[in-house]
Amino acid sequence: MTNASEPLEGTPLIAPSSVNHPLFDAVVEACRTVYDPEIPVNIYELGLIYTIDISDENDVQIIMTLTAPGCPVAGDMPGWIIDAVTPVPGVKSCDVELTWEPPWGMEMMSDEARLELGFM
Repeated sequence: MTNASEPLEGTPLIAPSSVNHPLFDAVVEACRTVYDPEIPVNIYELGLIYTIDISDENDVQIIMTLTAPGCPVAGDMPGWIIDAVTPVPGVKSCDVELTWEPPWGMEMMSDEARLELGFM
């Protein structure tokens, strides 16, 4: 018998986002207004936003990571995201959780981010 708290073998480490929720695109656009101060690309295109989960009551739960555990804005960035997402019309609340699993890697950046940073 397996422990319910342990992920099943093959289960992705990144939980799925609520891509079909009517507020999803607006929440993504709000996340795109937040930038890592050390990198001239928004956090969404950097691949730092892992999951955007929006409940039927329009409560937004964001799971994100940082480029490195010692990131100097680790304590500030979740608040920046909350400040960007909370005013989106229809959003009831926003909560941000930091995770280090899976660790961020440059392969998580969008093509737009890679182009902006000269990796393409």
